[in-house]
Amino acid sequence: MAQEDNFKKIVSHCKEYGFVFPSSDIYDGLAAVYDYGQNGVELKNNIKEYWWKSMVLLNENIVGIDSAIFMHPTIWKASGHVDAFNDPLIDNRDSKKRYRADVLIEEQLAKYDEKMQKEVDKARKRFGDQFDEAMFRQTNPRVLEYKQKQDALHERFAQAMQQPDLQELKQIILDEGIVDPISGTKNWTDVRQFNLMFSTEIGAAAEAASKIYLRPETAQGIFVNYLNVQKTGRMKLPFGIAQIGKAFRNEIVARQFIFRMREFEQMEMQFFVQPGTELEWFAHWKETRMKWHQALGFGAENYRFHDHEKLAHYANAAADIEFRMPFGFKEVEGIHSRTNFDLSQHEKFSGKSIKYFDPQTNESYVPYVIETSIGVDRMFLSIICHAYREEQLENGETRVLLQLPPALAPVKLAVLPLVKKDGLPEKAREIISQLRFQVNCQYDEKDTIGKRYRRQDAIGTPYCITVDYDTLKDESVTLRNRDTMEQTRVPIAQLQEIIQEKTSITNLLKQL
Repeated sequence: MAQEDNFKKIVSHCKEYGFVFPSSDIYDGLAAVYDYGQNGVELKNNIKEYWWKSMVLLNENIVGIDSAIFMHPTIWKASGHVDAFNDPLIDNRDSKKRYRADVLIEEQLAKYDEKMQKEVDKARKRFGDQFDEAMFRQTNPRVLEYKQKQDALHERFAQAMQQPDLQELKQIILDEGIVDPISGTKNWTDVRQFNLMFSTEIGAAAEAASKIYLRPETAQGIFVNYLNVQKTGRMKLPFGIAQIGKAFRNEIVARQFIFRMREFEQMEMQFFVQPGTELEWFAHWKETRMKWHQALGFGAENYRFHDHEKLAHYANAAADIEFRMPFGFKEVEGIHSRTNFDLSQHEKFSGKSIKYFDPQTNESYVPYVIETSIGVDRMFLSIICHAYREEQLENGETRVLLQLPPALAPVKLAVLPLVKKDGLPEKAREIISQLRFQVNCQYDEKDTIGKRYRRQDAIGTPYCITVDYDTLKDESVTLRNRDTMEQTRVPIAQLQEIIQEKTSITNLLKQL
């Protein structure tokens, strides 16, 4: 199945089974804004719980906060967002469509990856088990040619973005022969900058209202509260502050479903360290965060680091964790060594000292910061994309399932009476009443047992139990595994222990 077609099926599946809806759907939606349905919100909350517990529960020196969305407007001046939080935009004169110039070039870079992969796939098919992919990539002339072109483009692109050089970005698009996907032409306008922050006004009277912004990131809420947390919590370096919250960016070119949205949610942790130790902690958090992702069992081959060669002016190290999406490897989390830029800027613009007094060295200084920032929505999308399966069964039927990690599944257990009579529904309800305080259960009595299994497969429920006539005699039920479809007989008295053991987030945390 083509990756593009597969992605369309995933988007459709998300709406059909209550995971993600277009916002304001009955009014034909609102571009790049989405609502999470009854199953989506459960999956999303489970992702957030996994992250929060891995940060706050497992680390004595990390605490959480929840800062306001509205913040003093000078904060965004200090952080640089007012003057420099821009995207480079370009229009195609024929289609009248607007694009982000950097995204067009990133897609061109990805095309070189695709071309190299095609050469590898053809060679693997030709040589079979004897194929050495690493050697092939190092010696094949076509692969080396594509790699050379990709590296040259990457270096040129990084330099243009660093300055930024808008004229050079346009020239790259022209030199690479990048065409508009709608019109198929290269009739591009010049590249120009567009600020991404949403602004609004605060105040009771229009004449006295002040301009403020919806926060474009959650990190600044942590930085301006750093000293409050440090003093009230009697925190000693190194320590971290974690936060989950909404952020807003006026993305002109939002695409790829919930991958890039105007309203989104972030999970961020800022780790404050002694200057001079930041690169050690940067390496530590790179390894720690990758381990967190891989504990989900999606395969190490689907993750990679992208180390930044060109850094933001405030950073001295930066790396992305990328996941293999249906549309290529894409960033799901960033780890950055931000030096002391943010805290120093807020000290400068506020006029108040936010230095840390180190009792060990008997000196005061502004701490350095290591940031880990992950998009909840992107994480959600990566999990859904990996979990979506279409399986051909032995009887010729096809089943669609979401092979979600059991700890993240919206519904952990479905309780199904074999028939809607003879006391079986009542027994099923009794079982749910016993389990609902520990696990999220769902009751379903409509249609055949096979159709009910398929519905639960489609929302990723890891286990189903069937209540049948034998249940009334021996107090046992049939437990079905989503992934293997194997069925075993288990006592009702053991259900709670079995399901909790197999679906608890604690199992994920123990792998970290």
